[in-house]
Amino acid sequence: MRITGLGHAGMFIETRGGSILCDPVMGPTFFGSWFPFPDNRGLDWERFGKADFLYISHRHRDHFDPALLERYVPKDIRVLLPEYPTDDLEQDLRRLGYDNIVFTQAGVPLEFGPMKLMVTPLRAPSDGPIGDSSLSVDDGTASILNQNDSHPLDLDKLMAFSKPEAYFTQVSGAIWWPMVYDLPQDAKQNFARLKRDAQNKRAMYYIEKVDAEHVFPMAGPPMFLREALFKFNGQGLDGDAIFTDQREFLRHMAEVRPDQKGYEFVPGTVVEMNDGALSVTQTLYTETEIDRVFDDKWAYLAEQRDARQAEIAAEEATRAPVLAPDEMLAAIKEWWEPLLRRARTIRNGVGGNVRFRIGDLDMVVDFPRAKVRAYDGEECIYWYTIPADLVSTNIRDHEIDWSNSIFLSMQFEVGRSGKFNEFLTTFLKCLSRDRIEYVENWYAEQSDVSEDIRLADWVVQRRCPHLRADLSKTGKVEDGVLTCSLHDWKWDLTSGKCLTSQGHPIRASQAEESADRAEAPAA
Repeated sequence: MRITGLGHAGMFIETRGGSILCDPVMGPTFFGSWFPFPDNRGLDWERFGKADFLYISHRHRDHFDPALLERYVPKDIRVLLPEYPTDDLEQDLRRLGYDNIVFTQAGVPLEFGPMKLMVTPLRAPSDGPIGDSSLSVDDGTASILNQNDSHPLDLDKLMAFSKPEAYFTQVSGAIWWPMVYDLPQDAKQNFARLKRDAQNKRAMYYIEKVDAEHVFPMAGPPMFLREALFKFNGQGLDGDAIFTDQREFLRHMAEVRPDQKGYEFVPGTVVEMNDGALSVTQTLYTETEIDRVFDDKWAYLAEQRDARQAEIAAEEATRAPVLAPDEMLAAIKEWWEPLLRRARTIRNGVGGNVRFRIGDLDMVVDFPRAKVRAYDGEECIYWYTIPADLVSTNIRDHEIDWSNSIFLSMQFEVGRSGKFNEFLTTFLKCLSRDRIEYVENWYAEQSDVSEDIRLADWVVQRRCPHLRADLSKTGKVEDGVLTCSLHDWKWDLTSGKCLTSQGHPIRASQAEESADRAEAPAA
């Protein structure tokens, strides 16, 4: 088996049973904000486009690049489609002309001659753009797991496919916290450090559980080449960004798991695997060039920034004309209010007003009352400032996921009173009837938390209130605080209150008290 790095989460897998093109992206994506790091334009995209199969793990635009597909990937390629609850990705691909679709089933292996593969989707509201997935491949000579951005809950089922010898996984961030928030600089720096630590911890959790002999960090970080965002590259010029690069993570992994074999996986890296033997070579860059990319990063990024402004300008030229404030308000009101009326759980979870300053428009979304109106001085729990051309473009395109467009572009600002509110973020990436109905039903199903487990001196519900991870495997209790290692969410066990986000309480009690209640006679 041969695996070639294509940049970011992209890879080209060649097996005895065929080849798979995975998540190819050249960018720029997210309104011209994200570019693969390092530059991957020099790859032989014509060759990679002639793969036997195309696998797009999910709709995030740093994994799904329609312009690249149109240019390099033939329409008759077989597409491995993850089994998602809504058909957004399928419709995206069909609109591009890709109709030769292989409908995979969740966690069910498929065989194509000597090649066996399995797509494992995740379907929670917080999984990517309402869905993320991983790809397992085994052709008899080698077995790999391409986990990319996904955070699988049932690792036992995933590992039942085969034990991977090589493991490819995300280690960097793909979020806008805390960079765009209205916070003091020292708070941003502290929160960014905590976020990087949490990302490292999560990546190491999976590396230890998968226990593959060879580990390849990937799926980030991006390059930010827009002038206004340049300072957020890596850990930030001011230490307030979250984007750990491959070499930085490998140093961390060597400290906490010194016997683990880790490798840099960048555009042009070729991994050859055959019956236990592995070799790694580089076909696009020299060793000196790669050292400069990582060790003289800011100079490399500055050269990329100066050379690629035309690409940014070309993206800006595709944006819609800015709508007049009253026209924009009317369009959002007509679009969002029917969705709000269907989103009872989300409305209750947000529980307040959210302000949007969009160019000359100042509007408020009243979640409790399911109303969109002009802002009139109401107290708000969140407030966004967003360029009007981005919103006008999303209205023109009827973009149903503002996380997968505006927010990941980082071309906005936000403030909040209190903690992060996942219900609000979920609404803003579920701007369609299908998505709202799916998420509302998903939240309703999460109320089944009847099974308990013991952690330290506490009895807690087995399933994490966030994404239903098995807390017997991911939970740890210290000083009365439970931490789920999957996403580093925390709960105060005395009160059951979530310390990370609004809502999401947990059922918990002291183990001795639970035993007393269990032994008490029935009334």
